[in-house]
Amino acid sequence: MILQEAFYLGTGAQARFCVWRAPRDGALRGTIVHVPPFAEEMNKCRRATAEAARAFAANGFGVLQIDPLGCGDSAGEFGDATWSAWLDDVARATEWATSRASVPLWLWAIRGGALLACDAIARHPGRASMLLWQPVIAGSLHLTQFLRLKLAASMLAENAARAGTRALRDRLAARESIEVAGYDLHPDLAMPLDGARLDCDPAHVARIVWLEIAAADDDALSPASVTCIDRLRSRGIAVNDQAVHGPAIWQTVEIEECPALTDASLRALAQEQHVARDDAVLLRM
Repeated sequence: MILQEAFYLGTGAQARFCVWRAPRDGALRGTIVHVPPFAEEMNKCRRATAEAARAFAANGFGVLQIDPLGCGDSAGEFGDATWSAWLDDVARATEWATSRASVPLWLWAIRGGALLACDAIARHPGRASMLLWQPVIAGSLHLTQFLRLKLAASMLAENAARAGTRALRDRLAARESIEVAGYDLHPDLAMPLDGARLDCDPAHVARIVWLEIAAADDDALSPASVTCIDRLRSRGIAVNDQAVHGPAIWQTVEIEECPALTDASLRALAQEQHVARDDAVLLRM
């Protein structure tokens, strides 16, 4: 049995809708703060992440899911959202979750949320670990893919989109908000995303679990992911990586779940806890 509690963290313009799930007996193996993906990908992943959060809680973890500024049931509009405001929201969520118990902290991020999590974990006062689902490595590519939605819509509506994403970036750089696929995009959200890269400091990150969806006939990570993981390991960060099979929940037409991601996460979290305990014993010897 698990405890599920929905509440607002803060009031007024600072109100952020949260859901806390935890074992009903209150004994926690760790706390997990969810850093959601970007824009429509967040909505596509809601069902899968809710199911995963319940599974994590049933296995002894306290899981806090937060809607950042302008998302879901939180205060504000998406057009109000900035990178720094979202970093503040992650920091507030982390502070709340870690106050529940003195147990290991994980940031659980999906797609573009991994870039935000990397920035957020660098500001966290202690060390934490990361659970990454299909992480985006370069924010510039992620933003380009998002901006192309506007170009595609323009071509369908007017048959006149010729400027490309560079012109849209120029408008953002000139401090102009733009509308993309129904989302008003603030330049102070877009430009930091454009410059973000997935990188971590071992002073802040204890370990990373990296999970990706692979094609049905393949068990390999993408070449870009392998390169990034090699770089992280060269910096002294332990990375537990795995490819699983299932739907790309962030982009499917119908809302999907991916039990393979949840199952692989639970196995990896258990494995990493054993490794962390072994490391702690060695340090005391």
